[in-house]
Amino acid sequence: MVKRFISKTTIIVALLISFSSANIYSQNTSNLSIYKLIRFIQYVSSEYVDTVSSERIVDDAIIETLKKLDPHSVYITKEDVKAMNEPLEGNFEGIGVEFNILNDTLIVVNPIPGGPSERVGIMAGDRVIDVDGKNVAGIGLKNSDVFKMLRGDKGTQVTVQIIRRNSTKLLEFNIIRDKIPIHSLDASYMIDDKIGYIKLNRFALTTESEFIEALLKLKEENMQHLILDLRGNGGGYLNASVALADHFLEDKKLIVYTEGRNSPKTDFIATTKGELQEGRLIILIDEGSASASEIVAGAVQDWDRGIIIGRRSFGKGLVQNQLPLPDGSMVRLTVARYHTPTGRVIQKPYDPKELESYYSELTQRYNNGEFFHADSINIPDSLKYFTLNTGKVVYGGGGIMPDIFIPVDTSHYSEYYGKLIRKGIINQFTHTYIDKNRNNLKRNYGSFEKFNKNFTVNQNIIDELLTFAENQGLEPDSDGFNTSKDEILIQLKALIALNQFSTNYYFQIVNQNNKALQKAIDVLNSWDSYKHLVKD
Repeated sequence: MVKRFISKTTIIVALLISFSSANIYSQNTSNLSIYKLIRFIQYVSSEYVDTVSSERIVDDAIIETLKKLDPHSVYITKEDVKAMNEPLEGNFEGIGVEFNILNDTLIVVNPIPGGPSERVGIMAGDRVIDVDGKNVAGIGLKNSDVFKMLRGDKGTQVTVQIIRRNSTKLLEFNIIRDKIPIHSLDASYMIDDKIGYIKLNRFALTTESEFIEALLKLKEENMQHLILDLRGNGGGYLNASVALADHFLEDKKLIVYTEGRNSPKTDFIATTKGELQEGRLIILIDEGSASASEIVAGAVQDWDRGIIIGRRSFGKGLVQNQLPLPDGSMVRLTVARYHTPTGRVIQKPYDPKELESYYSELTQRYNNGEFFHADSINIPDSLKYFTLNTGKVVYGGGGIMPDIFIPVDTSHYSEYYGKLIRKGIINQFTHTYIDKNRNNLKRNYGSFEKFNKNFTVNQNIIDELLTFAENQGLEPDSDGFNTSKDEILIQLKALIALNQFSTNYYFQIVNQNNKALQKAIDVLNSWDSYKHLVKD
């Protein structure tokens, strides 16, 4: 173990010496500082009274240095690099199941269509009790344990034993792991005969292709106007956001530019490939929309191409390069800033000495009333900009300010509902209910259309939920339940639809009661009243 530590440090020291040897004795302060650091590590490694992990010294030095630079420059261990990249690369390798741990038992929620588990006959509701000869039932299983057991390199085999409801036999399956897609598109459907809706959860390598596939299907259904939902989308790859924005803007329009001390100004320009350069466009954002989401929203707003609805976005406009280190770890280092076409800096202000305040900034927004009242946002005139076609006023200073503000809806909130959510009771109950009623649900509601029209969360289901919650230690609260009843019923129906069909149908149900989306529909249907916000 010690040899490995020393080996890593030796490599790093060798690289540093190689980097600085030509001028190491010059008066160059930077080179002298590097030599000083090398000497320090060597002294501690060889002279200190106790054995010290050289790897730990180097790691701690990197981590502490990055902490003092900005909020988004970070050190990533070798072990975390792969896990970090999976969601952005659009796939991982495993057996391809959605799962849940219920009553200390691993239950298959759904096999991923076309994946290795579905191909061998794994079904929703199957209980996995053994993986490669190791019992996994009743042992305090965690999600991380499941990932370790079921994920693995493509082509490797895992053997699972399952118990299937209404079957007395123990079933064994040999599953060959394969690449499993991670989708960045949550939902895509027609709201009415003219308005399409697309929701993206991240900007990954596959985002543009997923978006275009969904867009073309909506066009086949006569879509004329689009609502693009980027709420809660924390961003991802710069190129993915540029590619998406390109589909809304005309040829040669500036989408975003980056600039930094050692990074010359780089412009990202729209091309002729746009699939939706015409038609009414609305983008939904909120405080969870960051980075790549802000690039798209900012470009659309600056060129007056569409209307932005929601709340001020997060304000992450720092560009990071991922720089590899010799042992397979990585530094994600900020090298530039994003600017919208009008020149606005997306990044909100920060003080490297007070990063704790930066991380709690959303809480500060909430406490200051910004989530509820647009006039709670105070931005000086010095940060005023004008859009490139209509001259509409927009603001810099961090994040994208929407054209139409939508406050957080707390009308349905109660402490009882909050506890149902925080304790995971609604989600657990839904899985329990589906597990008991799976066959009846499939028999009576074979399609989403039939389910959406005919399924209701009746009093029997409500009573079951309340009893389940009480058994989970949540005290009954009739006033709290009544305050939140409509939201609870929608969530229950949506979660059942998610389990029975897909994420797409979950959003079709919850969006029926979503104020931001309903406002977007109203704006599209009353476009003449909002034409001052966009280019004709």
